[in-house]
Amino acid sequence: MEFFIDNLAPIMFINLIVFLLLGFPVAFSLAANGILYGLVAIELGLMQPALFQALPQRVFGIVSNDTLLAVPFFTLMGLILERSGMAEDLLETVGQLFGPIRGGLAIAVVVVGAMLAATTGVVSASVISMGLISLPIMLRYGYDRRLATGVIAASGTLSQIIPPSLVLIILADQLGRSIGDMYRGAMLPGLLLAGSYIAYVVLMSFIKPTYAPALPPEARLYDEDNGRRGLRSLFALTLVAAIVAYFATQHYFRAHTQVPVDERVVISLVAWGITALAIALINRIFRLKLLSPIAERVVFVMIPPLALIFLVLGTIFIGVATPTEGGAMGAVGALIMAVSRGRFSWSLLRQAMETTTKLSCFVVFILVGSTVFSLSFRGINGDLWVEELLIGLPGGEWGFLIVVSLLTFFLAFFLDFFELAFIIVPLLGPVADKMGIDLIWFGVLLAVNMQTSFMHPPFGFALFYLRSVAPREDYRDRITNKLIPKVTTGQIYWGSVPFIMIQILMVAAVMVFPGMVTHYKHGESLVDPSTVDFGSGANYGTGIYGDSDNDAGAAFQ
Repeated sequence: MEFFIDNLAPIMFINLIVFLLLGFPVAFSLAANGILYGLVAIELGLMQPALFQALPQRVFGIVSNDTLLAVPFFTLMGLILERSGMAEDLLETVGQLFGPIRGGLAIAVVVVGAMLAATTGVVSASVISMGLISLPIMLRYGYDRRLATGVIAASGTLSQIIPPSLVLIILADQLGRSIGDMYRGAMLPGLLLAGSYIAYVVLMSFIKPTYAPALPPEARLYDEDNGRRGLRSLFALTLVAAIVAYFATQHYFRAHTQVPVDERVVISLVAWGITALAIALINRIFRLKLLSPIAERVVFVMIPPLALIFLVLGTIFIGVATPTEGGAMGAVGALIMAVSRGRFSWSLLRQAMETTTKLSCFVVFILVGSTVFSLSFRGINGDLWVEELLIGLPGGEWGFLIVVSLLTFFLAFFLDFFELAFIIVPLLGPVADKMGIDLIWFGVLLAVNMQTSFMHPPFGFALFYLRSVAPREDYRDRITNKLIPKVTTGQIYWGSVPFIMIQILMVAAVMVFPGMVTHYKHGESLVDPSTVDFGSGANYGTGIYGDSDNDAGAAFQ
């Protein structure tokens, strides 16, 4: 009994892991463990019964949290866009753009995966859409099955790290940090990860040309009569739009010299997109034939989703809107896009809202369960046990980060990102904060690491999604009339391995080069509040401005 009392916290944590491995629902496993061990601790005199009186207030705090409203808004936006046919149009257009080069279809999948990540933010929608649309085309033209399935699964998981990711919203909430800062910090690692996927595809297309062949001439839909691609007009359009946008924004920047880099980039890109779209509209209305078919297709297909991305992320980055408001604008923008494309229907809206409701309830139930668990776990000083365990690791901060990364990587074999975020982040965040680690950087590091949870064989959810749409039997292609062999589960699993290694290398890069994330601090005030003289008229002798650590000061912190 003495051993049981002294080790109640680790026993509670191990029991939770056992419940999860046995397949019990995560939310109920968390809540049941919290209540069970809370009652045991009360019986043993380790915890006061009054502590459970704080539980209703905590649950009410969850359902009244404005930050979590961003989850249903971004989910609804992504589902409407996914069901409105945007993914099909993007994959066809970008595939035609890059198709004539070796590995072009795989590069198109990565590019579209990044764009879907910045609009949908839902892994299942991205993987299933690209699996249904691009996998048959890649198999039709002789792509290696491991490369094709690996690049689809990996590109779909980009929605874990590229804003407006649901993971980043949850991590910011659990770590008590700004979602906007989390988005800024994650943007560069997410784009570098997408670039790394493209670099791997290009490398494989040179090492193994038969793995990623170019589209044959008969499959290039937008070639002109003379056989040319018409890319010169696309380049000229891009250049002219950039010049016009540059001169159009210079007046604003001269009048606002203190504009941060983030805002400058957003305003410049928005001006460029508006200019390119205006030129394309004038060309179509007056039939000027200034643009080639491929150039016109690229503008009308890619500019609207890019405009939606800048509407959502741009307003967040420049401080015009909160993430919740940005998500609301994104949902409205997605509805407008669906209506403008003639794809809107009440059936589409009902399906999207039902799925959004289910996912939102899933998140809230897990959060309530984790709140019950953490209340009892902290009541028996489990947080102190975790803190002593991790702070005492050899190697200081590096030892802590390496162990946390390995732990997250291992648990990702069995748990998805929501479960990881709600179980381990509340335990690790306070320890990282006490060690002086920047919590935005720590959150992005965890997000990149958790991304591997969707790619791990044999439990990776992205692999399951892809398996559900990949052909299980040999079939005859409707275009070429060739017999296409099936895609095996082993090919999907082996195809994910190189991309898991790329993700692990990105985790190491974020650890070694923290500036990839901490650039979000650029433009912050450099004034130390503790050095400011507030005058003698107000008493700031307690709380965060003084030496004593009273309840009001701690609450304000």
